[in-house]
Amino acid sequence: MGLILMIVIAVISFGVQWRFKSKFKQYSEMPLGSGMSGKDIAEKMLNDNGISNVKVISVEGQLTDHYNPADRTVNLSPEVYHGRSVAAAAVAAHECGHAVQHATAYNWLKFRSAVVPAVNVASKITQWTLMIGVMLLIFSGNIMVLAIGVAALAFVTLFAFITLPVEFDASNRALAWLQSNRGIMQTTLEHDQAKDALWWAAMTYVVAALGSLATLVYYASMLVGRRD
Repeated sequence: MGLILMIVIAVISFGVQWRFKSKFKQYSEMPLGSGMSGKDIAEKMLNDNGISNVKVISVEGQLTDHYNPADRTVNLSPEVYHGRSVAAAAVAAHECGHAVQHATAYNWLKFRSAVVPAVNVASKITQWTLMIGVMLLIFSGNIMVLAIGVAALAFVTLFAFITLPVEFDASNRALAWLQSNRGIMQTTLEHDQAKDALWWAAMTYVVAALGSLATLVYYASMLVGRRD
């Protein structure tokens, strides 16, 4: 049952990822009426929220956009940083939404940031402990290593679900700000397209969390089944 669930979610995840990239490409070709770049929009949103200690910089890669609370930077991929499209505006505003969360001490972001070091450790040991744990379970009946792997995976899965309210809230902040700044998105169509792009981006986090949960259920069922 757990394996079937993993396969189903993997297929759904592939579909969502494909849909998101398709939407991003589509809205990247929709020029913004205001002609503002992602960098311009990010800097304006930060300024409108009274944030002066965050820099907007360009980073290499595609879809590499993120906010780094450690060095207080909004990192935008070249396509977003220089882009003057609906997609560029939506992504730039979303990443600034995280900066606003940081500035306002948004609880879910604080919690997420606090557990990042532990999650990094758990992520590094999960794959190996699960693989070795399954082998030991099969050949010797020892469940200890697999139990460690399942515990690490449970922590990673929890982190994936903690991420969801952080991402949804950042998108809500971005859309609300764009809605109140008609000089940036000058038509209802542009705003609707931005909302659609961010919704599909959020869905990638949802299916990732569900995929992690399905994997956890699969390995946990092996562990519980052997103990019984």
